[in-house]
Amino acid sequence: MSNRNVYDAIVIGTGITGGWAAKELCEKGLKTLVLERGRMVEHLKDYPTMFLDPWDFNYKGKQTREEAARQKKQARTGYVTNKVSSHFFVDDIKHPYNEVKRFDWIRGYQVGGRSLTWGRQSYRLSDLDFNANKKDGIAIDWPIRYKDLSPWYDYVEKYIGVSGEKLGLAHLPDGIFEPPMELTCVEEHLKENIAKNYKDRVLTIGRTAHITSDKEYPGRSKCQNRDRCMRGCPFGGYFSSNSSTLPAAQKTGNMTLRPNSIVHEIIYDDQLKIATGVKVIDANTKEKMIFNAKIIFACASTIPTASILMQSKSKRFPNGLGNDSGELGHNLMDHHLDAGAYAKFDGFEDKYYKGRRPNGFYIPRFRNLEEKNTKKDFLRGYGYQGGAKRGDYSELIDEEGFGKGLTKKILKPGGWRIALGGFGECLPYHENKMMLDYKKLDEWGLPTITFDAEWKENELKMRKDMIQQAIEMLENAGFKDIQPMDNIAAPGIGIHEMGTARMGNDPKTSILNANNQVHGVSNVYVTDGACMTSAGCQNPSLTYMALTVRAVDHAVKQFKKMNT
Repeated sequence: MSNRNVYDAIVIGTGITGGWAAKELCEKGLKTLVLERGRMVEHLKDYPTMFLDPWDFNYKGKQTREEAARQKKQARTGYVTNKVSSHFFVDDIKHPYNEVKRFDWIRGYQVGGRSLTWGRQSYRLSDLDFNANKKDGIAIDWPIRYKDLSPWYDYVEKYIGVSGEKLGLAHLPDGIFEPPMELTCVEEHLKENIAKNYKDRVLTIGRTAHITSDKEYPGRSKCQNRDRCMRGCPFGGYFSSNSSTLPAAQKTGNMTLRPNSIVHEIIYDDQLKIATGVKVIDANTKEKMIFNAKIIFACASTIPTASILMQSKSKRFPNGLGNDSGELGHNLMDHHLDAGAYAKFDGFEDKYYKGRRPNGFYIPRFRNLEEKNTKKDFLRGYGYQGGAKRGDYSELIDEEGFGKGLTKKILKPGGWRIALGGFGECLPYHENKMMLDYKKLDEWGLPTITFDAEWKENELKMRKDMIQQAIEMLENAGFKDIQPMDNIAAPGIGIHEMGTARMGNDPKTSILNANNQVHGVSNVYVTDGACMTSAGCQNPSLTYMALTVRAVDHAVKQFKKMNT
C-alpha cells in the first residue's frame, strides 16, 4: 500500500457538503485533497443531454432492456427510465446493496454527487425542530439550537442564491432570498382560499436554490426556466458543487481533486489519539493507497460516511471510529411523502404561464406547533409541496385523433390539474439501521450494506392526516374530481437519508459533538446527513451546508492553534 503526501485537510465526497468543505478549507488557505469515489464530471463539458429535445433521443430516450436491468433499484424514483439523466445515477449491479426490509437507496457516484440531481428545495430548520427530541422524550437532544446555525444559514444563502418569499413564521425562519418565482393563477386561487378559510396555514412559492435576480454569482447566471435541472445546468442557474463550490476551491490553487478514489477507512493512531489519514482504493486500477492529513471531513453522504466509520476499526475503537455509544448505523431516517390529493379545476381557461418553472408551491407545517388547536394524535408534522399546471393537448383528443381535428386541437392546452403532496417527518428510531455484510463483498473487496428500516405507527397516522387535509383544502377551494394520493413507498425514496452518526452532547449516546467532530477524535468532522439528530419535515440540504461551513470555521481555528 503506497503512502502519499501529507495534506492539511482531506475531504471525502464532492456532493452538497463535500463541495462546501472543499471551498471553505481551500479559501482559508489549507492544502486540501478532495476524494470522490466516482468519475470526473466537469461543469458544462460533461452534461451530455443538457441541450437535447425529446426528438433528439432514439426511442424517446427509453432505456434498452439491458440498461434498465442495471438500474432496477435506481428506477424506483422514476428518474432513470430514460437516458435524460440516468447517467447521473449508479449501476445497481456494479454497486449492490441488501435489504432486510425494502430501502430505496438512490445514489450518484460522480464528481458533484447528487448536487447535480437534487430537488433544490432549501428550508431552514427552527427551534421547533432542534427542541423536538427533548420536548417529546424521543431519542436524544440536539447539541445545538437555531441561534448556533442562523448566521451560517445566512452565509450559505448569500452564496448559493435561494429564491423565495418571507413569511415571518417562527417555525420556518426566513432567509436571505432572491426574488420569488411566480405562482400560476390556480395556485394563487388556492393560496387566497387557504388564507380565507384557515388561520394556521399559508401557501407560498417554494424556496429553491435558483438565481432569479441579476445579482452577480461567480460563474453562474439566472435560471432560464427550462426545468431540465437533472441534466446539469449549462447556465449554472441552480446551485451545484460543479458550478459553484468546486470551481471556487480550484481557483485558490489549494485543491487537489482526485476522482475514482474509494475511501474505505479513516486511520486512527492509538498513541496520538487522532486520525492521521485515509485508506483509498483506486476504482479503476484497484491500487491501494494511503493519504495523510491533519483534518478529515467525511462528506460522502449519510450511508457511505457511516460505512467508512464502521470500517475504521482500531484498538481504541473496535466497533468503528467514534462508536463508543453503539449508535453508529442506527437512527436511520428519511422523509415520507406522496400522501395528499390530486384534483382538476374548471376555470381560467384563458390563462397560461411562461416557461417551465423548476419549482412548486409550499405549505409549511401547521400540525403540532405551540398553539393548542394544532395538536394531533401523532408527533411532529408535515408540509405540502405541489403544483398546478395545464395538461397537454392529448387529453382533448378522442375520435378526432388525426387529420384536421388533431391539427385544430393540438394548439389548445388541456385543463388545469393540481397535485398536493405531504412531506412528513420520520422519528429517529434506534431499530431503523444499516449494517455491513462482510460475507457479501463488492468488486473492490469491501463489505456491502444491508438496510433494515421501516415506517412505523407515527408516520402512518400522520399520512392519514396528510390525505384528509389535502382533500379538505382542495374541496374548500372548489376543485373537482379530487382523488386521494397515498403512494407509501419504502424509506429512501425521499432521497433524504439521515442519521446513522448523530450529533449529541454525550459520547455514550451519540457519535458527534456540537461541532460535528467525532467524539474522541477531534480532527475528524462529519457534516453530511449522517450527523442529523432528528429530521424535521423540511428538505435538509440547506442545513447540511450550514453545518459544514460552521464546522470548517471551527476546524480551521483549531488547525491554526496547533500550528502557532
